Amino acid sequence: MSLNKTLRLCCTTIQIILELSCRVIGGLVWILVASTRVAPDNPLGWVMFVSVFCFVGTTLWFFIFACGGNKSSFWPGFHFLAAVFYLSASVVLAYVTIQNKNSMGTFEELKIYRLDISAVVMSHVATLLYFLHAIFSAIRWKSA
Repeated sequence: MSLNKTLRLCCTTIQIILELSCRVIGGLVWILVASTRVAPDNPLGWVMFVSVFCFVGTTLWFFIFACGGNKSSFWPGFHFLAAVFYLSASVVLAYVTIQNKNSMGTFEELKIYRLDISAVVMSHVATLLYFLHAIFSAIRWKSA
């Protein structure tokens, strides 16, 4: 097997693993934010938009990938945009979570705070995964 085919096969396998991980982690961010009270509305609305947008976009990419139509230069750009969106959502979510730290009084508020911390961690993991996905998409696109 030539080096080019080996590189393409490696990038394809890594992309499939990253794609599934992005969908699972992105779905977790979506569920964790939705399971808490969405206050303040505007910043957490952005986090929800990013989660849904990236989830739908990555699912669409998966079906296009399965049909063999992913050779476009659009997809590395999409994954990079998703990484930037998730980075902004992670920062916003972390800021809102830090602001809510001082308002813990009851057990219910502590539970919501812990869910918010989990969402922040998952959001940062999703940012990393989408960034890696963008890199491997670009490598695969260039080697094709």
